[in-house]
Amino acid sequence: MGPAVIAGLGNPGSAYAETRHNAGFRLVDALAKSAGVAGFKAEGRVNGAVAKADIAGRAVWLVKPLTFMNESGRCVGPFCQFLKIPVESVLVVYDDITLAPGAIKLTVGGGDGGHNGITSLLQSMPNSFQRFRIGIGPKQYPGQDLADHVLGRLTTEEQAIFAEKLPFYIQGVETWLSRGTAIAQNFINKKTPQ
Repeated sequence: MGPAVIAGLGNPGSAYAETRHNAGFRLVDALAKSAGVAGFKAEGRVNGAVAKADIAGRAVWLVKPLTFMNESGRCVGPFCQFLKIPVESVLVVYDDITLAPGAIKLTVGGGDGGHNGITSLLQSMPNSFQRFRIGIGPKQYPGQDLADHVLGRLTTEEQAIFAEKLPFYIQGVETWLSRGTAIAQNFINKKTPQ
């Protein structure tokens, strides 16, 4: 198999690091650490921070857009086009309010689900990229502004859930890289509560 791109969505800067919306950044950082990658390098021409790793025996580009969430497509689309990575070899990691905190789901295609990062991606690349959705749960109360929820800091309990589930997340990504989408979906989607 050829190289792959794993793009974690989030907002740059320490003010956003521990927010629910930065689930994608957190997993991509964990993948880099697990693969022994020293750090990410800012690439101005693609508006992102990039690292190259070997994961599950496959060359992988780890990408974190530095455009802020709502402009994620300005980074991921051009980066994949520049490297000539087929869209089927692109995995996008992001937060999902429709899944319980800590739950994950691997899907392909579909709408944006009200997620502005995905809306931006759909404007820059075909809708057949793979989606690794990490649950952050719904708004905490009906009248809460959605932005307040997704940009809120993780609670102590939510941090513990992410830490507990992290080995499973990494194993899911490794399964996708080494065995493909169908097998990875079977592994991930049947082992996690929705």
